[in-house]
Amino acid sequence: MKISARNKLQGTITRITAGPVTSIVEIQLQGTPTITAVITNDAVSELELAEGGAACAVIKSSSVMVGVCQEGQGCGCP
Repeated sequence: MKISARNKLQGTITRITAGPVTSIVEIQLQGTPTITAVITNDAVSELELAEGGAACAVIKSSSVMVGVCQEGQGCGCP
């Protein structure tokens, strides 16, 4: 995954709370911090997000996006 955002934080998904249209995804970073993103349910499904899975919080401006590495491709997370 190549992206222009410079703030990429690797972590583990600790909770996914699905709503009617969007889900709240909590990502535990190294140490104590947890970052929370609100993304569409379609994005959760397309990214195949699951609790306990690795994910990358990508921060650009005032938005937080979630990305996952794919087999054989670099993630771009530290």
